[in-house]
Amino acid sequence: MAQADPDILTTIDQLRDIVGPVGEKVANKTIDHIDEICATFISMSPYLVMATRGQDGLLDQSPKGDPAGFVEVLDRKTLAIPDRLGNGRFDSYENLLADPALALIFLIPGHPDTLRVAGEGRISRAPDLLARYPVNGKEPRFVLLVTVRQAFLHCAKSTVRAGLWRQETWPDTARIPSLAQAMVAHAKLALGVAEMQDIIDRDGKTRLY
Repeated sequence: MAQADPDILTTIDQLRDIVGPVGEKVANKTIDHIDEICATFISMSPYLVMATRGQDGLLDQSPKGDPAGFVEVLDRKTLAIPDRLGNGRFDSYENLLADPALALIFLIPGHPDTLRVAGEGRISRAPDLLARYPVNGKEPRFVLLVTVRQAFLHCAKSTVRAGLWRQETWPDTARIPSLAQAMVAHAKLALGVAEMQDIIDRDGKTRLY
């Protein structure tokens, strides 16, 4: 039988022996609803990442973006996120039908803090909800309703260290592999990269909403 790696932490006590206890200010900053501070942050955020868990047990993270305020605070315990066109996989929504638990992290460009929200999600087709969020005369196909269980502002250390909003730290994007390259290679497509890039560019122009 293989020996356990002694350098791998396996208990909370081991972790806390190294990092120390949670500070009182940090431990007590979590709330179980959306207050005015959180609501203002959400109203100014054009981008979030949503985490869900699949039936295979793996976690999924999906980005969502629209003009700032696209997520509406319906009440202190409920958020509404309208569906927009994507790649058609709908991993997050399939996951939520099996396990409603989710977590969100909201970002505001140029602002170092982030907002974390956790709770459960429900997918609604209520006509009055769909009618609240049209774009170019088109209603969303459904609206994700989030029941909030936990919310708190997260400190800026990670964004400051990353230089996320400082343009002088950004990499040369010409060296970053493109989505077209990845799709051709990973999906083993018969298409060339240039042809796949044309499809992606066309989709980005004609299928935003």
